[in-house]
Amino acid sequence: MTHRSRILGIGMAVPSRVVTNDDLSKLMETTNDWIVERTGIEQRRWVEPGEAGAELATKASKEAIERAGISARDIDMIVYATLSPDVNFPGTGVFVQRNLGIADKGIPCLDIRQQCTGFIYGLSIADTYIRSGQFKNILVIGSEVHSTGLDISTAGRDVTVLFGDGAGAVVVGRATDEEHMILSTHIHADGSEAEILWTEYPASRHNPRISAEAMAERKHYPQMKGKNVFKHAVTRMPQAIMEGMQANGIKSIAEIDMLIPHQANLRINQMVAQMIGMPAEKTHNNIQKYGNTTAASIPICMHEAIELGKIKPGNLVALVAFGAGLTWGSAFLRY
Repeated sequence: MTHRSRILGIGMAVPSRVVTNDDLSKLMETTNDWIVERTGIEQRRWVEPGEAGAELATKASKEAIERAGISARDIDMIVYATLSPDVNFPGTGVFVQRNLGIADKGIPCLDIRQQCTGFIYGLSIADTYIRSGQFKNILVIGSEVHSTGLDISTAGRDVTVLFGDGAGAVVVGRATDEEHMILSTHIHADGSEAEILWTEYPASRHNPRISAEAMAERKHYPQMKGKNVFKHAVTRMPQAIMEGMQANGIKSIAEIDMLIPHQANLRINQMVAQMIGMPAEKTHNNIQKYGNTTAASIPICMHEAIELGKIKPGNLVALVAFGAGLTWGSAFLRY
């Protein structure tokens, strides 16, 4: 028997520490106006020493589980999306499993690395497993701690000002009617320009995995060719939205009640909305408060939109993302 899936509950968690643009201007040559003009970001959250991705993910997961009206022991699988795992190995999913008190269940934990598109990929995986009937309740998490790996200096400011820490999680379960269900997911990748957004070191392809020379050249920090990334993002995100519309017989943008785009840059999201003719009131952005939280950004943004009443039960919601890899994708659902 084939089942359809739906989002049963959603949760989020961010560190309590707020880092404003003015705070960053004391650490590097930048200004609030410079950052806001280019990115739309006004502040972000960064962890306190010792605070890790698994802890943020656990908080978000507990809220999602509670809202789903189930217990942690009802979870059959964990899909954990991140580009900033707590340790080199094992994946961080098992630490969340342990934190939730369900390690003894032996459920699978799948860690995926699709960066900003990680949550969409995770949702796609969960949807497929639910449809197959193999699992009933799947916890999909996006969690990131960027702040401990950023170049907090003038040399690294173009990337550093963008990123924040946080986690978002959803419980994906079986749909019982057509008013609340995941309609379709669409995921893609093109590795031909993978190096325009990456962190090269430490890496197993190098011996040693990191050297003093590589560190002196700042190659252990994220590197981005911003203009190239912007160009790809404003091309691929509209394509992914149109793909989802076509798959579901949606003939007009007006039929979509809310668009939740990945929060990488407010200027990208504004251009994408303009290109597809989506009015501002039907798109929710919160990068202004949280910066780019990569795999966590869509669930954090969706959580906030639900809390604000922008997404109501039964609404047609489109999620879309573009990220390193290069990866991109969309998901369409009835909330």
